[in-house]
Amino acid sequence: MTDITVFQARKILTMNPMQPEATHVAVRDGKVLAVGDLARMQSWGEFTLDTRFADQVLMPGLVEGHCHLMAGGLWQFPFVGFHARTAPDGKVWTGSTDFEAVIERLRAIEATMSDPAKPLLAWGFDPIFFGKERMTTRHLDQVSTTRPVVILHASQHLMNVNTPALVQSGITRDTEVEGVARYDDGEPSGELQEFAAMFPVTRLTGNIFRVAGADPASLRLFGQMAQLAGVTTATDLVNDLSDYNAAGLSTVTSEPDFPVRIVPAFLSMMEALGIDASAARIRDRQANGSNDKLHYGLVKIVIDGSIQGFTARVRWPGYFNGAPNGIWIHPPAQLKAMIAQFHAAGFQLHLHTNGDEATELALDAIEAALEAHPRSDHRHTLQHCQMADAAQFARMARLGMCVNLFANHIYYWGDAHRELTMGPDRAMRMDACATALAHGVPMAIHSDAPITPLGPLFTAWCAVNRLTSTGRKLGDAECIPVPDALYAITMGAAFTLSMDHLVGSIEIGKYADFCVLAEDPLAMAPEKLKDVPVLGTVIGGRVIALPRAA
Repeated sequence: MTDITVFQARKILTMNPMQPEATHVAVRDGKVLAVGDLARMQSWGEFTLDTRFADQVLMPGLVEGHCHLMAGGLWQFPFVGFHARTAPDGKVWTGSTDFEAVIERLRAIEATMSDPAKPLLAWGFDPIFFGKERMTTRHLDQVSTTRPVVILHASQHLMNVNTPALVQSGITRDTEVEGVARYDDGEPSGELQEFAAMFPVTRLTGNIFRVAGADPASLRLFGQMAQLAGVTTATDLVNDLSDYNAAGLSTVTSEPDFPVRIVPAFLSMMEALGIDASAARIRDRQANGSNDKLHYGLVKIVIDGSIQGFTARVRWPGYFNGAPNGIWIHPPAQLKAMIAQFHAAGFQLHLHTNGDEATELALDAIEAALEAHPRSDHRHTLQHCQMADAAQFARMARLGMCVNLFANHIYYWGDAHRELTMGPDRAMRMDACATALAHGVPMAIHSDAPITPLGPLFTAWCAVNRLTSTGRKLGDAECIPVPDALYAITMGAAFTLSMDHLVGSIEIGKYADFCVLAEDPLAMAPEKLKDVPVLGTVIGGRVIALPRAA
């Protein structure tokens, strides 16, 4: 039996500009051996012809450059987001479109819980859709006055809790932590903003990123979601690379049918570990934990918070509705030192900056780090980077940086950004894909799942059309062509992960990872791009059946 398989397709979009299209691709040892027509395949000798995709379109497996493995495991908990969301099992959770709907959903679930002490965790909540009112203990105490109730916001940068959760976490009027929202009398209101304020609750309930993201069952759920979206390479941009997390990742990615390559990034908020110990942990995982589906080496640094949570750091004139400026996740001097040390140690940095003030700090820090320790092709990447202006993109280009823009924000929060957070002028340039490309900044676009649903074709649609959920176009000048958007979710994302030599295009020597589509996305009207059906994926030449809803 031959060890070469040739896949035939109606059309193959290679994302290789030197050979953009083909009809056949040969695979051997999990890698691409040849690309072209049938005659080119025959030059390699005997092969098995697989025609199951003869009527479909193949393109490289899609690359999600910013998401979190907890996107799968969160479905262990109830969803209370504003927009409807489909779970990995195919169940559609309707949106909770007012506070009463959130409370009613949680009440119904609480009534089914047998252990009276077990916390009730939920996720996806976003108060920006509900006007000026904020959720408080007075709302969540209606769910239970004895059981801790914890709701993680859609942004993951805030949470709401009830009185029992505050009490059991030790958060009182005397708690001196930035981000503990309060009533007028000084008592905590139950809204906790950013990681320091949320930490006592995560200590009570278990770290949600670990609870939802590292056990094998949760990882397999994530794999299911990725496959449905056509994704064959995905990041986990919050990971402590602990023994527990590494063991789960190693186990699941070693399974032949696990359908996605994982790129975990070490989150550098582990001050107790220290820079030297953190670097040693990363290097150990690289040397001893990597496999074909598990690639270590990135470092994530969070600089500010969430725009819709009003915890992002923005420059003058500040928030459109007059809210105070956001939160530095670490003091600026500490952030600069952290960036300098990880850069000097040789790691690639992925820097979370939502507001333009945070972006400016990141650029200052990278410039200083490069002056002290010059490095070529470092590919430090600004993640989200939603409010960057043209001058900042020009500076990124001069510094050799990449950017991964949060295009989905235009759809999900564009109206809120126009009316509440940034105002109409700045909202028009949010997630400025066209400006990034015009300045030659290597660019990816992303979903930040579970913040928004995993789906690179939808993300590409957002970057191409820039339509909000109410149908308003937000910044015509920043719309990009479909080919550029497809590049951003394949080779663009692969480049930001330093994996462009392995994935992102269909060319000789790369992993044989394919996304199977029913239609050619280049032949469709741009407004239909999000509707192209994903029919399956191939990873390392192995065809894996799509999960189906029960």
